[in-house]
Amino acid sequence: MSSKNLIWGGMFIGGFIGNAVPFLWGGGLMAYTFWSTVGGFAGIYVGYKLAKATGAL
Repeated sequence: MSSKNLIWGGMFIGGFIGNAVPFLWGGGLMAYTFWSTVGGFAGIYVGYKLAKATGAL
């Protein structure tokens, strides 16, 4: 698996999980935007670390 696939996958999965956080407590639009962004960045970080650990980078 290439590093791009791992990083993009991490971004999408992290953004999805981050978007689900405000849904659990019924947050507003700003909470959805904030947590989706935070989740996306966290997913990029995890995808990068995973790509580096597997030697795909």
